Amino acid sequence: MRKIVLAMMLAAPLLASACNTIAGLGKDVATVGDVVTKSAEDTK
Repeated sequence: MRKIVLAMMLAAPLLASACNTIAGLGKDVATVGDVVTKSAEDTK
């Protein structure tokens, strides 16, 4: 039981940082999409 709790305590920060990374990547992709959309609107 102690090994499971210890493994969960060690894995929690890694999982939290992965969520932040994925959220940041999503924001970056959204920003690129906005730039492409604006460029397409400007060239019409």
